Amino acid sequence: MPAKRVVVAAPRGYCAGVDRAVVTVERALDVYGPPVYVRKQIVHNRHVVEDLEARGAIFVEELDEVPTGATVVFSAHGVSPAVHAEAAARGLKTIDATCPLVTKVHNEAKRFSGQGLQILLIGHAGHEEVEGTTGEAPESITLIEHPDDVDALEVDDPDKLAWLTQTTLSVDETSETVSRLRAKFPALIDPPSDDICYATQNRQGAVKQIAAHSDLMIVVGSRNSSNSVRLVEVALEAGAKAAHRVDNASEVDLAWLDGVDSVGVTSGASVPDSLVQGVLDLLQANGFPPAVEERLVEENLTFALPPELRRELRRAEQAEG
Repeated sequence: MPAKRVVVAAPRGYCAGVDRAVVTVERALDVYGPPVYVRKQIVHNRHVVEDLEARGAIFVEELDEVPTGATVVFSAHGVSPAVHAEAAARGLKTIDATCPLVTKVHNEAKRFSGQGLQILLIGHAGHEEVEGTTGEAPESITLIEHPDDVDALEVDDPDKLAWLTQTTLSVDETSETVSRLRAKFPALIDPPSDDICYATQNRQGAVKQIAAHSDLMIVVGSRNSSNSVRLVEVALEAGAKAAHRVDNASEVDLAWLDGVDSVGVTSGASVPDSLVQGVLDLLQANGFPPAVEERLVEENLTFALPPELRRELRRAEQAEG
């Protein structure tokens, strides 16, 4: 019988933007006391949201659910200028937890639009990040969801085009889309730097490193987490014999383990590592050895908390002092 093996990918789990967003809500609850309102899920992970709800956060879909004058946190995925304007009009105290790498894409959209360029935004319709970016220049942005969409694409001026992307896409599929766009529109202008965030790229690279040697890949992440869903696709494309996404260990179907000797485990960028550990514990309870970690790169990027929250924290510290 071949020896069984479990490999856990690294990096995995929380990225700098997710960590900043979650800590923002936690510290806002400390400073203001509950309730603190959060527009949309602060990050796309059910367990994180439920934990923050238990601490006193109230998650809403739109600002009209927030009482006038209350404190509201904007999620890591970003919001459009119209949402900022609505908050100001209703007298809401806002804390913007948008990931700085998403803000970068917003700024690129504003700059390209200001230059009179039509922007081809590669991303998923309905995703909060795409809605926020589109809101920066709605008259200038055309959404591209799939490489095949390029064939039927028509533009006003092929010499005045630029492209941007959602930060959590498949690196390989996005590269294919851009290649097709560039073949069709040779004057296409690139963003100043890659829009797919470092964490998305690193987690996909780490999965590629272990997927080809895995009978089964288990990706921990919520259904609405774009980067988690992409990891399942990347694992299959990289050679994993099977790959499944689960929210936690309770969703692992033990039938998946039949005939399996090698299991790879990873998690999306909004997943606490405790949920990964739960999957590893389940595997050990079913005859697999402790996991071996394979690390692609070290990550040490951190982001400062939103400035409006930092000011409040300083005031609170001075008051205590």
